[in-house]
Amino acid sequence: MNETAAPSFASLAELAELGETSRRVLERLAVAPAGDDELRIPDPDDIARTFAEASRLLAADPERVLRQQGHWCLEMADLWRYAAARAAGEAPEPVVPPERGDRRFADPAWQQLPAFDVVRQAYLVTVRRLRALYADLPGLDRQARRKLDFYLRLYLNAIAPSNFLATNPVALREAAATGGHSLLRGLRQLLEDLERGEGRLRIRSTREDLFTLGVDLATTPGKVVFRNELMELIQYAPATERVHRRPLLIVPPWINKYYILDLRPRNSFVRWVVEQGITVFLISWVNPGPELAHKSFEDYLSEGPIAALDAIRTQLGGRAGCNVLGYCIGGTLTACLLAWLAARGERRIGAATFLTAMTDFSEPGDLGVFIDDAQLARLERHMETCGCLDAAYMQTVFSLLRDNDLIWNFVINNYLLGREPPPFDLLFWNADGTRMPCMMHRFYLRKFYLENRLVEPGGITLLSESLDLGRITLPCYFLATREDHIAPWESIYRGARRFGGPVRFVLGQSGHIAGVVNPPVAGKYGYRTHGRPPAEPADFLTRGRRHDGSWWPDWMRWLRRRSGALVPARDPAAGPLTPLDEAPGSYVRQRVAAAERP
Repeated sequence: MNETAAPSFASLAELAELGETSRRVLERLAVAPAGDDELRIPDPDDIARTFAEASRLLAADPERVLRQQGHWCLEMADLWRYAAARAAGEAPEPVVPPERGDRRFADPAWQQLPAFDVVRQAYLVTVRRLRALYADLPGLDRQARRKLDFYLRLYLNAIAPSNFLATNPVALREAAATGGHSLLRGLRQLLEDLERGEGRLRIRSTREDLFTLGVDLATTPGKVVFRNELMELIQYAPATERVHRRPLLIVPPWINKYYILDLRPRNSFVRWVVEQGITVFLISWVNPGPELAHKSFEDYLSEGPIAALDAIRTQLGGRAGCNVLGYCIGGTLTACLLAWLAARGERRIGAATFLTAMTDFSEPGDLGVFIDDAQLARLERHMETCGCLDAAYMQTVFSLLRDNDLIWNFVINNYLLGREPPPFDLLFWNADGTRMPCMMHRFYLRKFYLENRLVEPGGITLLSESLDLGRITLPCYFLATREDHIAPWESIYRGARRFGGPVRFVLGQSGHIAGVVNPPVAGKYGYRTHGRPPAEPADFLTRGRRHDGSWWPDWMRWLRRRSGALVPARDPAAGPLTPLDEAPGSYVRQRVAAAERP
């Protein structure tokens, strides 16, 4: 008998452990409440409505259906001829060659093994024809077409042969090489993920046990010098003997935690800025629970950057003001701050930086799929019941935007191949989610995403002041990234043109995270600039000057010219504000319980 096929005491013990884990998961599923009001993502009712309407339109256009069905039959016939030629020892050209960058079929086995080569091509032929069938379907408005494209993509990605054991040659090869132990490991990890999610699948994307905040990540030294209900203010220790007079306040997003800007020392944006001779203050937002359900967007403005500016003035003395940087939703809040200060005639900010931050929400990209009256009403009912939006909601939404990378990639790695996900700082941060208070999130989704009120002069009033982006006349630096799936760069571009002062617009490569966290030492990607940005984004793309490497040095040259003369470095412990904690502080360490994650 083959030794790999013989049961061992280790495998028997492993099977017994799997049986016990299965029992616990089944018990949890048996007592889980059914709940018709459960917040499911994506909304099955919305998917059903979308495809029902598409089916109605297709039924009224049978010629369109027959045309695509005919193309599909001809291409499948070509595929069978291709398979026969391969079987006869020939080397014919594939009907659908491998698509460059499609990692699902990157392993040579997908081309070398004839059966799997045919399976792959049959899938891609079907995908091509279904996309053509539904593409630009007449009779759908822009929102309905966006939903149809998005839901169709999710479906087609879900049925890829790479996602199933029987049609994945890589998983079958691994199972044979390990005597089936890879499948046992995959089953164990699947059961563990179900157990950690208390009956709901919570896919691990990295080894969460290998990172500790303040030890492996968020290690830039500093002190918490101020705290209120919504945020801790960190002042970082200087790394140079002299610093520029004007400090920098960083306003990160509160949809995720701030340490995306302070990962490991080699890719920490915060550490790098401190090393350039800038005094850095940073807001670390609280991870709110139901007790903060009443906190509004106004509260985030007043208890966030406004409170931080007051604390910085107390800490450093004088009235020199500071520069400010906002990232993602933190950038949207920063735009509101600048418009609020302009309405009051206050000049507390010298220059502002916006990283992948939207102010014009007329084209929100795929996120717009989740924004309409019906879905928002359902979401609001859920938040009113719970007091806040669970971190899992936004994490799932963002994962669906890149489902092949953030969902199916780990299904294959963890469950079909039985491998541990690799340790990865970005994915550890991505899994460390935060909740959204009900009042704040309702206002944000309706006033910004659904109604796009910020671009209208006077469209939004905060803290008794009517906001107008056109009254912001200070210098602004906007960074957008070409492959951003959360904040489309064209939308950021149009929003930047609504500001009333000088704007430097920079278009980086890669996406919402990797394009921002791109240290110069990495030597990766690149960016485009233009002396005077043209009216249309497409013109910027064709006329902009291409630069290699990170955008960080370009931004620092811009910032230094607006940061004042050099002064002696400031010790966070030497100011009037009594240090409350060492960086990274206590708020950032508040993690969401597993029970809240689907």
